Amino acid sequence: MVKQWYWYDWLMFIIRLICSISLVFTTIELQDYFTLPIVVLILWQLIAFSVPWLCLQLDYKYYLFTEIVISGGLCLYLAAFFPQAYFSFLLYAFLIAAHSAQRAYLWSGPVSILLLPAIIKLLAEKSEYWVMAVHIGLAYVFGFSFHLLVLNYRQGEMIREQNAVLEQYLSQIERITLAEERNRVSKELHDTVGHAYTSLIMGLETLRPELATDTGTERLDSLLNLGRQNMEEVRNYVHQIESPHEALPLLQSLRKLAEEFQEHAKVTVRFHAYGEEYPVTKQAKTALYRCLQESLTNAVRHGNSTEIKVSVQFEPKQTRLEIQDNGRGIELGREGFGLSAMKERAMNLQGHVAVYTEPGEGTLVTFTLPRQTELKDEVIRLLVVDDQPFIRESLRTLLEEQQDLQVVGTAEDGEQAIELCRQAEPQLVLMDLEMPNMDGISACRTIKEMWPDIRILILTTFDDTRQALEAMRSGADGYLLKSTQPLELAETIRTVYRRGTLIDQGMSHKLFAQLEADNSGEDPSPIQASLAYELTPRELEILQFVSKGLRYKSIASKLYLSDGTVRNYASSAYMKLGVRNREEAVQKAREAGLLE
Repeated sequence: MVKQWYWYDWLMFIIRLICSISLVFTTIELQDYFTLPIVVLILWQLIAFSVPWLCLQLDYKYYLFTEIVISGGLCLYLAAFFPQAYFSFLLYAFLIAAHSAQRAYLWSGPVSILLLPAIIKLLAEKSEYWVMAVHIGLAYVFGFSFHLLVLNYRQGEMIREQNAVLEQYLSQIERITLAEERNRVSKELHDTVGHAYTSLIMGLETLRPELATDTGTERLDSLLNLGRQNMEEVRNYVHQIESPHEALPLLQSLRKLAEEFQEHAKVTVRFHAYGEEYPVTKQAKTALYRCLQESLTNAVRHGNSTEIKVSVQFEPKQTRLEIQDNGRGIELGREGFGLSAMKERAMNLQGHVAVYTEPGEGTLVTFTLPRQTELKDEVIRLLVVDDQPFIRESLRTLLEEQQDLQVVGTAEDGEQAIELCRQAEPQLVLMDLEMPNMDGISACRTIKEMWPDIRILILTTFDDTRQALEAMRSGADGYLLKSTQPLELAETIRTVYRRGTLIDQGMSHKLFAQLEADNSGEDPSPIQASLAYELTPRELEILQFVSKGLRYKSIASKLYLSDGTVRNYASSAYMKLGVRNREEAVQKAREAGLLE
């Protein structure tokens, strides 16, 4: 059936069935007193049983009309021969009252209680009008009382369901809060205590040549061992503080979340996985977990869903999470905090979120992240440029813990960086900004002119928007602050190496605010416009080709990328621009000054 049945639906169906069967047998027994053939009477009774009931299941607005006309007409016919037959209408009066809704009582009550007894009185003069009206009125009152009972039960069920959802939601909020706090504490330990121990160990190592005596060397070795042991203990504490779901594989943590939500929210959650699971980064796992949490909660809390389908697809170049529900959908243009946070998480990982919804037809949330794992068959050659020796050595120590990262040189200023780029041939440069002799921006510009394929990631303590904008204009492929967690730094290096572009989240907000404040009516440059729309250089480059009329396959061959990768970049650019197709994208890009 179209709707879900509860105990009261079954109760009224059984009452209707028993009374209809009883009426059929009574009619057969007294068939000699009626003018219509018995076959017609039985057919009429079957229609009186089935048609109003089907209308109640499929389309309520026709129910009352069919019940009064068909069932009431049958009772009028029977009462014309036997005045006591009006008792058969008591059941229908009860059902009419029980199923009346909103303002239907204003007309269904008078018709049932006053009009039908009056018609029976005209057909059978011996019948007593007020007796019939009182009996039918009592049946209607009982039906109305039953309706109030059912309504109260439904409201109670709704409250219980909402309470279950709220409890689940509060539980998820508590978990998120604890996870964020754990993450914050672990980052603080890792970035402060861990960094301090690393700098201490590096400083002690530099003192080794100055200690010529055996006693001094032994004492130095003892201090180094103590420092390394304490740093290892800090790392163990950091791992123990991590959220429990982060210790599980991605698929297992998502499946566990779906099962727990199904148990607490009392909805059906069907979980499917496709493809062979592969390891993902910690950031990607957290983003997928949070996306599923928010989507499940929204499906029940806002969409009143009863069934949710969750699928995880491990594709060669991306990980896709889809959550589809059978709820009432969401309002177009309505974007709450949860969905905004979801999109921000995806954007920080070069992914994207798509939401498809239609009123009454449910919602489909698609969360896609590019596959970002360690390049086990390839090693990224790094050059660290910083004027602080402890920072250079600390970065070398922390980055070389990753199997796919290798520091091939360190430089203390821009001039040494350019010379080492010629000698060591790095693939990516970690560049500081404020340095003697030659600063990071000048070095960045020179390196990009001489070696365009070398990727440059700015890593600085300064969050000055002017410097950040100038660095991006000079060809930098990313901008991060030194407060970034080392693991996040490693993941960012891999992303930038794969031709992606990342800007620190806080810095990106300041950049956009600065661009708006500096808007003096002059035509913006493509770089400024692309920053305003959060377009990466690769997305801007593909927009340039699209504006020239090139197809995705032609663009892929020119950029040495796959057709699917180009399509993903184009789709991401269209989403950021707020357009639906390439024609609208080209038009808006020209209006925004994105195209030269």
